[in-house]
Amino acid sequence: MTTSSNDNLISEVVKQLVEKQQDLLRPMIQNSLQEMLEAQMDETIGAGKSKRSGSRLGYRSGYYPRTLLTRVGRISLRVPRDRDGLFSTTIFEKYQRSEKALVLAIAQMYVQGVSTRKVKAIAEELFDEQISASTVSRLTKSLDESLSIFANAKIDEQYPYLILDARYEKVRESGTVNSKAILVAIGVSKEGKRAVLGIELANRESECSWYEFISKLQDRGLSGVQLVISDAHKGLQAGIEQLLTNATWQRCYVHFLRNALGYLPKSADKECLLELRQIFDRFSLEEARISLSNWIQKWENKYQKVVDFVEENIDQCLNYYGYPPNHRIYIRSSNSLERFNQEIKRRTQVIRIFPNEASALRLIRAIGIETHERWITQQRYLNMDELEEFEELKEEKEEEISNEDSNKDLANVA
Repeated sequence: MTTSSNDNLISEVVKQLVEKQQDLLRPMIQNSLQEMLEAQMDETIGAGKSKRSGSRLGYRSGYYPRTLLTRVGRISLRVPRDRDGLFSTTIFEKYQRSEKALVLAIAQMYVQGVSTRKVKAIAEELFDEQISASTVSRLTKSLDESLSIFANAKIDEQYPYLILDARYEKVRESGTVNSKAILVAIGVSKEGKRAVLGIELANRESECSWYEFISKLQDRGLSGVQLVISDAHKGLQAGIEQLLTNATWQRCYVHFLRNALGYLPKSADKECLLELRQIFDRFSLEEARISLSNWIQKWENKYQKVVDFVEENIDQCLNYYGYPPNHRIYIRSSNSLERFNQEIKRRTQVIRIFPNEASALRLIRAIGIETHERWITQQRYLNMDELEEFEELKEEKEEEISNEDSNKDLANVA
């Protein structure tokens, strides 16, 4: 089969896959968004459609058509109206923000001559629209303004728990393709809500880049940090030690286990790593240390390298035991941020190579805003009252121990 025939076959397969995706997903998305519009109208006027209610604030007045451009094609919606103009919705703005960023990223690849014929064809199939340079310029300006506001917004609340991590994206720069670090911070506020606090792009995860990233968060008002969760990257550790001096560092135990795996031979007994993993499920620090001691005795003669690594580093992973029991499963690792990074990956793999840094940062910040808005409108992630109660109990115990020691000293003097 010739190259031309192969290209035609691939093009046809892609087209069929896109058409199937559209056929399956478009009606589902359309119905869900239409239901949300109807529910928002009911809430605005205080009554359901054609329902009598003593708390009614207004009356419906038909619909007007609105088209939403998505990755599964165009969706046609009927937006409700009311007589007094009370109703408004943010559905379109929230949904399309990250969609716009994705369109822009693909569009820039095309406009700057970076993309292939297949990328162009797939983009036009997915978005059902020819993309011009003027459209890119107009969309870029409006989107970048809102993203800049998000990136520089003042942080008004305190965030006792802070999670830091980075991922890498391929970016074209001066004719070459380089990996760029995307630095991300999420926090859990004193109200128990998660929030995306910052997203920045750096050449790499260096001490300098992490220092600048954390400094910017503090300049915007980040405060009240008690526990920082991250992996053991040297540059990140240095930034935490220099700037978050009053916070405890919790080394992500998942990353720790991955690091430990590197000290085991490929033929190693799987039970060794499994038992190490189980140490982090113990109810108290005392129980965890007993399990650790038993694990060391069992495996030190067989796998000395991994035992040495664990003995030297595991204390960094056990700091979560100093916090409320119901919080520990959430703060012993950076999994919450890892899931956010997976969502970034799901979106950015459509692009594969970004045409420039601005394009990469634009899409990822748009995803960040989308996630942030979803988190702050959900129920609280953690009950932070438990943290306050736990700290009070800890202070009482410390005071009791101090008083006992003082009494002993007085008794000895007497």
